[in-house]
Parts: sequence; C-alpha cells; structure tokens
Amino acid sequence: MSQPYSFRDHQNVALVMLPVGPAHEGERPMMSSNFLTLDGISKRYGVLNALESISLDVARGEFLTLLGPSGSGKSTLLAVLAGFTEPDRGCVSLNGDDITRLPPEARRFGVVPQGYGLFPHLTAYENIAFPLRVRRTLRTRIDNRVQEVMELLQIEGLGDRLPMHLSGGQQQRVALARALSFEPDLLLLDEPMSALDASLRRDLQAELVRLHRQVGTTFIHVTHDQQEALALSDRIVVLNQGRAEQIGSPRAIYDRPASRFVASFLGKNNLLDTIARVGADGRLQFHWHGHRIAARPGAGRLTPGPCVLVVRPEAILLDPVRGGASHSDERVRGKVVSRTFLGASTDIIVAIGDDILMVTLPAAAPPIVPGEDVWLTLDSERLWCLPGGAPPCELSSVSSELAA
Repeated sequence: MSQPYSFRDHQNVALVMLPVGPAHEGERPMMSSNFLTLDGISKRYGVLNALESISLDVARGEFLTLLGPSGSGKSTLLAVLAGFTEPDRGCVSLNGDDITRLPPEARRFGVVPQGYGLFPHLTAYENIAFPLRVRRTLRTRIDNRVQEVMELLQIEGLGDRLPMHLSGGQQQRVALARALSFEPDLLLLDEPMSALDASLRRDLQAELVRLHRQVGTTFIHVTHDQQEALALSDRIVVLNQGRAEQIGSPRAIYDRPASRFVASFLGKNNLLDTIARVGADGRLQFHWHGHRIAARPGAGRLTPGPCVLVVRPEAILLDPVRGGASHSDERVRGKVVSRTFLGASTDIIVAIGDDILMVTLPAAAPPIVPGEDVWLTLDSERLWCLPGGAPPCELSSVSSELAA
C-alpha cells in the first residue's frame, strides 16, 4: 500500500521551482477574479481517502487558509497545488489553463515549508538569491531584488549569516524572502509558524498580514491553529477526513458553522442537544432542561426532531443568584464548577443538569466562585442551530420560557 504524501518530502524542490526554459522578466499572466480553480480534486492512498471531491475558486490577491486537524488532507491538497502530487480525479486550472499535470518547475509558485527548507551551507543572501540565479536573472537585478525583499521582510544586515546563526523568526523571514524573490503568482505556506513560540508566532502573524497586503500576491496557507486561521485569512477552508466541511469568511464560519465538526473544531463552543417541537402557537420550540427556546416565524428551514443549538461561550450572560430570586422566563439556572483566569478573560464552567457549559467573561467582570448558583442568559443575536438532516438555521430572535 502506498503511503500518504508528505509535503515536506520535497520542501527544497518546492522553493526552487526550476524553470523549464529561460525566464523573461516582467512576463506575468493576465489574472481573472478567480484565477485559480480546483474542480473535484480527489486522491486516494490505498483505502485512505486523502482528498474527496474538493472544489474551490481562489481570487487573485486572496489570503486563503486550509484549516483542519492532522490527517484532514491539508498538506496533500497543498502538494497537489504545488505539482508534487497528481490527483486521481479532478482538475487544477490557473487563469483558465489546466495545470493539473504541469510539473512543479513549470509553475510560477513560491513555497514556504514547515521547516523553512533553507540551504544550510548558503548565507541568507545566497538563499534568497537562489531562485533568481537558477532562472538566469542578471546579476544586477539579483542584487537589487534581494535587497528589496530583505528590506520588505526587515532583515537588512543579516545577508552574510548562515541559517544556523539565525533565530527561528529570522529564518522564517529569510524563507519568505526567498519564496517571494522571483515575484510568484501564488505563495504556498505549509504551517510556517508551527516551530515558533506563542509570542513570536503572534508577532509574525501580524507581519504576514502586513506582507500580504503590501505585495498583493495570493497566499494559500496551511495550519491546524484555529486562532491563526481567524487572524490571517480572507477565507477559510475547513477540512475533515479529506472533505471540505465548510468554505467561507472567518466571521461566517465562526458564527455560522455548517456542521457539528466545524462547530466543535473552530474555537470553543457549547453544543446543546435539543428537541424541536411544534408549540401551541404553531412555532417550533427547542426543548432543553425544562425550557423552551422559541424561534420567531420564518427563522429558517427547521423541522421537528433532534437538533443542536450552537452557543459561543462569549454569547452567554452570567449573573449570580441573589437572595433566593425566583426563576426568569429568559434565564436558566446552573451551578459554577470551576473558573480559569486567562488574562484578558476568564472561563467559567457551569453545570446545568447533565450538561456542562463554558462561559467566557471579561477579566474585569465581578468574581464568580466555584459552587455558586448563577443565572445564564443566552444572547438571542448569537445563537445558531444545526437541525438534524437540514441546513443550518440562524435563530435571529429567541426567547427562553419555562416549560408548562
């Protein structure tokens, strides 16, 4: 049985992208709004479906992130784009031209692999200049371009250092400079920040956003880090077991997940298993722990039966129970199990019957202690429903009522 492809097996080849003939400076293809198209891309390794019917249009200048857990197909899809892996089915098109079987060296793509792929015996300057030299670029142009990208990546003064004498962040900047030196049409980034510590990763995320805006090149970025995907991307493709579970903007995917997998994978979420029933007024109501959460008429294509309410921790208001206060039609009572201070916020775990809910409060909120009884109010503008066997539906207006 053949083994799944590892994108890092060819990291240096990806970065070099040797041309099949002499390069002509200034020649760049005309771009359309969707200049890169994937149509039904599938790839199998024995019994493993690495990719299953992936279809996607990518606009010029877009920052697209492939997000998913290990084994979801992210790096395999990037390898198909780079030309290292040929799909079993489907087509990859650039500006309307089929490039599915075009070799890597014939594609004008830059790559930044996970381990950076710097040549250890070459200085930073020589690493950055390498793609230009193999393209037979004039020496004066090489020197000017290397200086341009080193200034762009803010690594002036590091040109004579070997990679072993550079920090992790500096190596990443050199790798980015090398991938951008020949002005590629597309930049592929395979988890380029996975080896960095949290603080440096945040700094370089901001740097990557600045770089993308400044150069205008299309970026396709692979990561398993949800926060990184949300912070960097124009759009996100959420992959799971070789399938695209959802494609959309960070806000759309965060607020309106298309499946239970997306809801549980992207950030923190409370998934409340409820039963949808038709109430006396003819409207669907969601029964949960003796409460009815009722949707306004026309809230969506919901049908009676099991469904899942998706509630973000920050979409729950929490108040202590004071002086034996009676129940409220808009609140659910629970007991605090634990609290975790996170600096800018605090996570509170609340037990309601057999369910456990997470609530995220600002750090400045009044202290809530374990064992305390609290009222929880769901923000009606932030609820989302995943009905069983039906498309997702937003509950743009909800109320909580005590069941009869």
